[in-house]
Amino acid sequence: MRITYAARMRLLRSTDLALRVLMRLAVAGGSSPTTRDVADGMDVPYTHLAKVVAELQHMGLLEARRGRGGGLTLTEKGRTASVGAVVRAFEGGGDVVDCEGPTPCPLNSACRLRGALRRAQEAFFTSLDPVTMEDIVAEPTGALLLGISRGPDRPAS
Repeated sequence: MRITYAARMRLLRSTDLALRVLMRLAVAGGSSPTTRDVADGMDVPYTHLAKVVAELQHMGLLEARRGRGGGLTLTEKGRTASVGAVVRAFEGGGDVVDCEGPTPCPLNSACRLRGALRRAQEAFFTSLDPVTMEDIVAEPTGALLLGISRGPDRPAS
């Protein structure tokens, strides 16, 4: 049995970035940072963040406008989005363990672990369902996020 990344209760990098982008935009106020601004502020590769932004836009959680005056803005759907729904969308619905992989587990036909881990994974997602993006950027987090977003060389807007 090979335990996948999610079994360690760690989020995929794309899930982490998605949540951080949404949090950043939730405290942006009237500004619309570009994908490059957000990538630089988070110290992550632009190409990675651009893929995450495209998926968040596809989900209707943010709007991305190109050109002069463009940038990223959180939609109302994004502001009230369930953290559980965002995590599910980025993590996917796969099993926590890979029982069918290249070397199938010999316990596969009678194993109770797979079901227990599936229930634990669903409990994890379910515990995040009632939490919204607004909830996770409420004070004191919002003020701290603004400070981090601006960085040491960026003045307050």
